[in-house]
This record gives sequence, C-alpha cells and structure tokens, in this order.
Amino acid sequence: MVHETGNRTVDRAVARVLEGETLDRRDGLALMAQPVAPLAEGADHVRARLGDGTVDACSIVNAKAGNCAEDCGFCAQSVHFDTGIDTYGFLDPEEILDAAKQAERDGAQRFGIVVAEKGVSKEKRPEEWAEVVRAVRLVRDETDVEVDASLGILTEEEADVLASEGVDHYNHNVETSPRFFPEIVSTHSFEDRVRTLEIAKEAGMDLCAGVILGMGESPTDRVDAAVALQDVGVSSLPVNVLNPVEGTALGDRDEALISTEETVKTIAVYRLLHPHARVRLTGGREVNFADGEEHLPFEAGADGVLTGDYLTTEGQSAAEDVRTIERAGLEPNTAVNDFDPAELKARADGTDDADAAVGAAASSTESTND
Repeated sequence: MVHETGNRTVDRAVARVLEGETLDRRDGLALMAQPVAPLAEGADHVRARLGDGTVDACSIVNAKAGNCAEDCGFCAQSVHFDTGIDTYGFLDPEEILDAAKQAERDGAQRFGIVVAEKGVSKEKRPEEWAEVVRAVRLVRDETDVEVDASLGILTEEEADVLASEGVDHYNHNVETSPRFFPEIVSTHSFEDRVRTLEIAKEAGMDLCAGVILGMGESPTDRVDAAVALQDVGVSSLPVNVLNPVEGTALGDRDEALISTEETVKTIAVYRLLHPHARVRLTGGREVNFADGEEHLPFEAGADGVLTGDYLTTEGQSAAEDVRTIERAGLEPNTAVNDFDPAELKARADGTDDADAAVGAAASSTESTND
C-alpha cells in the first residue's frame, strides 16, 4: 500500500525509497523545498517501515580536552580561540571505563571515546596510543556497550589496530558540504575527513559521520553534505545544531542560523537520503529547540540520540531523553543494553526503590564482568 501525504514530490520519493531506490542530489534538493508537515510524515513512514521502532542512544567521554591545533570555527577546544575551557591530556583508561559503565547504566547502547586533536598518532605519541588501546580494551571487556572512537585522522595501520581491538564504529564528522567546509576550517580539508572515513571503513569499522547545522550554510549545502555521506556509506548520521561558544569564530551570534522548522526538514530529508542509517539527534538541541519541541525530529525520521553531556557543553539527561522519545511514540533501544526505561526515569526522579534496584543491578553486572 502506497503511503500518501498529499504532496506528490514527497509521496513519490517515499515510494521509491521503499522500493529500494537510492535518492540523489536532485531528489534531496526537491525535497528540501517541500513543506515540513508532509516531509516529516513521509520520512517518519520510511523510518517505521525500514527501522525497528526504537531510538538508539550513544554517550561519549571527552578523553582529551583542548589544545587542538586545528581551527574549526565552531570548536571550543581549538588553541586558536580563547574559550576558557578546562584542558587535559588523555584520561586514565580506568576513568574512561567508569564513564562507560555510567553510560551503560543510563541506557546507552554505544559509548564513544573522543579526543580533541587532528589525530592520535601511534608513531609520534606511542605511549598515548597505548593508553587509547587500553581504554578500548577495558570498555570492550568490562561492559556490554558497543565501542566507538573519535580520534581524528587515521593512518591505515592505526585503523587496523582499532578494528582488531573491537572498535565497532568510527566517528569523524564531515560537518558541512565540500563547498562550505573551507569557510569553517582552514587547517585541513573536507577530503582529509573523507579519506579517514574510507580508511576506517576499509579496516572493518562501521562509520558514524554527520554535520553541524546553522553555521551559515545554505539548504543546498545541507543536501550536499548528506550526498557526500552517501558516497562513503554511514550507519549513523549525527545531526548537530550549532550551539555558539563565546570566543570561537562562530561565537559572536546568539543562536544557530537555522530555524526549528528547517532543522526538522533537514532531518526528514536525511532520513530519505539515508533510509537505513541511524539519523541521530546530537549536540545543540537543548538550546535550539523550545520546550515541547524536542520530540519533533523523532516524528520526522530521527531514530538515534546522543544522551548526556557533550564535549564542552552540557547535554540532556538520559531520563529526559527517554521521556522525549516516548512522547514521539517510540521506544528506547534495549537490544544491546538491556535496561529498564521506567527504572531509569524513576532513578532520575529520586525514587528510593529504583535507586536500590539499580544499585543491585550494577553490582550484579560488575560481578559478572569480573
């Protein structure tokens, strides 16, 4: 049965996607010009037909903060900007494991080890590289979450090591379109980022790569970024919305240069261009969506979320994310991390019985892992 929104452009696109066809740049541009209501409805129908009806959650740890030599205009961790953030070297792997266990208790299916620099170098900083590998092993061996890494630009040898150590997904966002990228970053190229994604994929890791919306890019740039990711092939497409940080090149504005409606439209178009990927709502949603609007992307095809804090800014609690997901009529994914969403919400509300239950569950898990 053909799903009908009443918008011919959207309905034709939905039908083609469900028949197994891959939409192209022309399709993306045509869809971006459609009204948000039918576009969101069509994208949500595709998610419902091709997805599993759940929202997948990931969490991250800022494993090495600040002093990055790159000049990404949105980033508070660049040495080119005075943002006043705390800076530190690579965390003790045991601290990273503690963060992973907390993410697991909070219902995350995936846990990302993230560093702020152009790349963790096995050749130039072998001692740090050894600590990265030890952290990956600890998270892999002592939790049930999938292990993600975001370590910057990789060599083929480094990618092979990470894949052999059990890194499931490699994150390296392209941020924006090839055309707009030089407006945001000058110390490396869009092609550098794509090459690292190709290297990671060749090594056997799935790819997590996405964008930041609202930096001044055009709707065409948003489509072109998604088309570039089609060429690479991603299993997770994180969608950030700019949260301007004072001191950065983009910190002189009060908010992202994109409306809620345009954000929702973009997410819907990304669902149609990437029908089998997790379209993941990530940083900036807390400041760019008004109260009562955060569920809208999940009604427009989004089926992933980054829960908890981000690298240098506060995020949203796992319990609040569960409430948002449920408001959109979806369920948290419990396939990897078999947690109880009701228990998580009760724990956040300070219910004593829930706290005791979670404590017992955590003790049981730790005993098993030992």
